[in-house]
Amino acid sequence: MHPLNLWPHNSPWAFSFAHPWFLLLLLLVPLIAWLRGQRGAAAALVFSSTATLQALGKRTSSRAGAIMRGLLYLALAILIFALARPQLGKSLTEVEASGIDIMVVLDVSGSMLTKDFTVGGDSATRIDAIREVTRKFIESRPNDRIGIIAFAGRPYVVSPLTLDHDWLLQNLERVRIGLVEDGTAIGSAMASAANRLTDKKSKSRAMVLLTDGENNAGKIPPKTAAEAIKALHIQLYAIGAGSNGIAPVPVFDQNTGRPLTDVAGNLLYQNQRVQFNEAGLKEVAQIAGGQFFRATDTDSLENIYGDIDKMEKSTVSVKKYQQYRDLFPACLMAGAGVLLAELLLSQTIWKKLP
Repeated sequence: MHPLNLWPHNSPWAFSFAHPWFLLLLLLVPLIAWLRGQRGAAAALVFSSTATLQALGKRTSSRAGAIMRGLLYLALAILIFALARPQLGKSLTEVEASGIDIMVVLDVSGSMLTKDFTVGGDSATRIDAIREVTRKFIESRPNDRIGIIAFAGRPYVVSPLTLDHDWLLQNLERVRIGLVEDGTAIGSAMASAANRLTDKKSKSRAMVLLTDGENNAGKIPPKTAAEAIKALHIQLYAIGAGSNGIAPVPVFDQNTGRPLTDVAGNLLYQNQRVQFNEAGLKEVAQIAGGQFFRATDTDSLENIYGDIDKMEKSTVSVKKYQQYRDLFPACLMAGAGVLLAELLLSQTIWKKLP
């Protein structure tokens, strides 16, 4: 039987019982007390009336009897507790990270403001849906080093590879459209992410590329970046995001290239036909020896991330060290001590009349 551990999981200390089922016997203590109270003690003398004895009785005597009974019940409870074999000690757990490095490359061009996804049942932009699903993906892989690169007209590092996922998620929430000039520099973003995945100590390296457009900016063509990724033995997962059909698309200023807003600061949208050209991204994934996925809504995007999570499986080595001190002798001595105290009191200051 496995010990019952009652200490918090994040504590180095561990308090457990080797035989926890003996604790069920504690339920007998109040039952015995109740039955004894119902039955009462046998009378030594019988009187026609107890009125003549009222003057002889003292309240201290009744209190003494209650204390004596309480000591017996306490001793019984301690002895049952001892039978359960309480143990106290230290528990140390060492977790060895899997050695998998993952760079997430996110498109933050203006077209990512298109509202053809949903989050929590409400209409959402592509960037909001991608941010939410990426957050869940990061939370599901606590033992991997993960980094994020965002790109529009050029790439920029949101976070380098790190095991500090709380800090990583904080930076993910700061990803916004318009932090760099607009455009879709897919090749440059892939090259920048590959440059972050050069640690030879890593057991596995992967890149998750998520975009909704074709390369139209940057100095490095996507095919060239794909060849480099293959040479570096980096597994590429390319995701094409966006629906085909009519969707609310933000209205951009033709002079500045920035999205227009109303007087309240809300983005202006108009329904337009949107379409994703899969051929280019498929070819890039094929050159890199990777895989291509198509995400037309939030559900399919979550499923794709789930598939990637299964394919890039973490191998975690867990080492546990436990050193327990058996408290059975101490509890046995405590129970015996209480019984001895009850015996001494019953034969001295609270001795019963014959």
